[in-house]
Amino acid sequence: MTAHLAGPARSAVHRTIVVVDVEGFADRRRTLPHQLGTRAALYRVVEGALRAAGVRWADCHHEDRGDSVFALVPPEVPKTPLVEVLPGALVAALREHNRTCPPEQRFRLRLAVHAGEVAFDDHGATSTSLTTAFRLVDAPPLKQALADSPGTLALVVSRWVFDEVVRHSAVLDPATFRPVRIRVKEVRDTAWIALPDHPYPRATATADPLDAGTVPRQLPAAPAPFIGRHDEAARIDRALDAVGSATVLISAIGGAGGIGKTWLALHWAHRHAERFPDGQLFVDLCGFSPTGEPMPSTEALRGFLDGLGVDPGRVPADLHTRAALYRSLVAGKRVLVVLDNAATVEQVTPLLPGDAGCTVVVTSRRRLDSLVTAHDAHYVDLGVLADTEAHRLLTTRLAVGRVESEPEAVDHLLRVCAGFPLALAIIAGRARTHPHLPLAALAGELRDEATRLDVLDSDDPAASLPTVLSWSLRALPPHQREVFALLGIAPGPDIGLDATARLVDLTPAEAHLALRRLVQASLLVEDAPGRWRMHDLIRRYAAKRAIHDLTDADREAALRRVVNAYVDAARTNARRMHPSVSEVMPIFGMMGAGPRTPPDSLREVLDWFRVEYLNLVAVEQIAAARAWNTQLWQLVWSLQTVRVMLGRLDENVAAWRAALAAVADHPDPAVLPWTHGLLGSALNWTQETAAAEEHLTAALEGAIRLGDTGVTAHLHFLLAWRHELAGEDDRAREEAEHCRRLGGPRAEAYALHVLGRCHTRAGEHDQAHACFERSVALHRADNDLFGEVEMLDCLGESARRAGLPGAVAHHRQALELHGRVGITRFWADALDHLALAHLADGDHDQAREAWQEALDLYREQRREEDATRVQQQLHDLPNTHP
Repeated sequence: MTAHLAGPARSAVHRTIVVVDVEGFADRRRTLPHQLGTRAALYRVVEGALRAAGVRWADCHHEDRGDSVFALVPPEVPKTPLVEVLPGALVAALREHNRTCPPEQRFRLRLAVHAGEVAFDDHGATSTSLTTAFRLVDAPPLKQALADSPGTLALVVSRWVFDEVVRHSAVLDPATFRPVRIRVKEVRDTAWIALPDHPYPRATATADPLDAGTVPRQLPAAPAPFIGRHDEAARIDRALDAVGSATVLISAIGGAGGIGKTWLALHWAHRHAERFPDGQLFVDLCGFSPTGEPMPSTEALRGFLDGLGVDPGRVPADLHTRAALYRSLVAGKRVLVVLDNAATVEQVTPLLPGDAGCTVVVTSRRRLDSLVTAHDAHYVDLGVLADTEAHRLLTTRLAVGRVESEPEAVDHLLRVCAGFPLALAIIAGRARTHPHLPLAALAGELRDEATRLDVLDSDDPAASLPTVLSWSLRALPPHQREVFALLGIAPGPDIGLDATARLVDLTPAEAHLALRRLVQASLLVEDAPGRWRMHDLIRRYAAKRAIHDLTDADREAALRRVVNAYVDAARTNARRMHPSVSEVMPIFGMMGAGPRTPPDSLREVLDWFRVEYLNLVAVEQIAAARAWNTQLWQLVWSLQTVRVMLGRLDENVAAWRAALAAVADHPDPAVLPWTHGLLGSALNWTQETAAAEEHLTAALEGAIRLGDTGVTAHLHFLLAWRHELAGEDDRAREEAEHCRRLGGPRAEAYALHVLGRCHTRAGEHDQAHACFERSVALHRADNDLFGEVEMLDCLGESARRAGLPGAVAHHRQALELHGRVGITRFWADALDHLALAHLADGDHDQAREAWQEALDLYREQRREEDATRVQQQLHDLPNTHP
């Protein structure tokens, strides 16, 4: 204290009161020397800021309170600079101090500005106004405002200062101040908060909230801990800031029960409660609950009217009059209404205030689309937690050491829960109630897919994932529940419309409507146009319902329908992709070569296979498990080219081995040799030449026995390819000539592949070039795009080696076709070869560009050996730039 007042008490004088408090002054990281440094800085900052506002520090009465200081400004000093200039000056001084001081002496400030009568005696200053100023600076809403702000200062002004100074300021914008209720000890009042260096968005109204009547505080406790959902909460913030108030619908495309809708709603409501000083109303509408019946709107309104202080005897009996009274009571007020667990829009509509000053947050497992269209609600998607958020949730609920000591078990728990908040909470709850149970034991229980849902079950309905999901299912009609169950046994991770229609035995239009209803019930998500997916845990629940609710015959018939649907579609697209090859394979139901498929259409075919690939693999597994052998080997054949293009060469071999086992006793004598031959071809791709020769020889013997010259010719080509891979060029040439002799132009085109490579290895580049040139022409005439694009790349290689012109042009032709079709695996090789052609022409910049693109693709395809080689070639390139 710098003013010394001796003698009797003096008369009270109206003064402006400025209180400044350091946030977290007693933080354990601050030692006593740091605290002393912080206090010294506090005085420098405050004195300088007051000077900037035209106030001399020596003219003020000021007292020290340890981590705070207050100053009584002389009565003749105008109050306006103390709210217009002082906060900004404090921010500037704080920033400069924090920029140059040790981290432990950096600080942020809370500033309160009030005015009133202040008296003095021998002990200093005292008055109710001074006490009120200290209550303002200590108020929880101000502390929370600074905690939530990225800035350095939070300002609170009393009602009087706001009304008499802020409202009339030519500098300040009153709409950036937020009213808050102050309830600290004996003080009950309204104050106004601003963030000078990170202002609040302008509010649509700045009227003082009404003091009269009951202020409801119906929000349940905020969830703890709250993890993630920052983007979703920010969307609600933006919607509210954009219009001052908003009807915000919180649900999710994947928002099944247990996804965390109520969790987010309550967290957001508590975080922004001060923006609604006239109260917060909350109701669980029981849309999906153990009772089975949603709460009537009349009952919800009674709870609201009770919270608003309406005498029970005055509550109207009928819905419309009750809703009208409710709207009248909240009109002109800033009230937050949280409608949790809504069932329908009809249930919600009577609970919507009629005044724009209120904000409504609705959660529901249903989409409630008409709430968006009819009431301009802002829709917020709520999906699963990100991997990092799920890990943090588990770590927060369990001891950090326990989580860190069993990383493999934790990883498995996170994989099983897949970001589903309720599942994570159930797992964490079990671990906490059994502190001596290793997490590995819990993970072990979840490894068994058949009993996984049982581990997530509980006698407490709210803590049982199957029970929570059952409430959503119960709200659906029987035929919808059957569709849901059948989707649980569908092969693969997602499904399209045509496959759904075959699975559930409906027309596409009926199936689409059924899918939409499940999306609206948040049991299904359309995560891409025309592609539907379930969360893995919901899918397992659906599969469990299929076993419980459907007969074995019904399930088997549905599976057979959907398997046939996938096989039919795969065969059709395989024929479009490779018409010339399918012509010689009538045993696979591929008769007729058909017209040449344009490259752009081939890309569509390949894109279809990419989208459906995992589903088709699952279909293969179902067909193999049920010995549906015809579907199995037709599907394996349909996928062979795609697997090569995607680089799934080992999968291709495994699939053909399964197909070979399936056709061992097939009545058609042509099936077995062909399957041997195609397994041999798959083994050629993996360069398992010994095994390939065994199967190709068996196939050749069968083809000769059957007298099928076309098949025999193709098998000679496959054997030629096998010998060329093994470096056995003489035998490769011999087999290639057999192929040319027995087959037509198509066989010759493939034989020339092998002969050209043999000539290349022998250094006979002119002869190789002639072979590849002839092969390109034959493939074009035969509508075989894949053969053509491979040979164009070889033609470029041979031109470079022979010193002939056109190498770059041939590679670019190949790349153009690769790009249009989308064969990224071979595209990388073609880029690699193009770089060599540019290098041969002395164009180092173009070579570098092509190799860099090839390197990126090799890494993406995890072809580490190729990536390492190209990296070295890039390193060895001379730098042509100064």
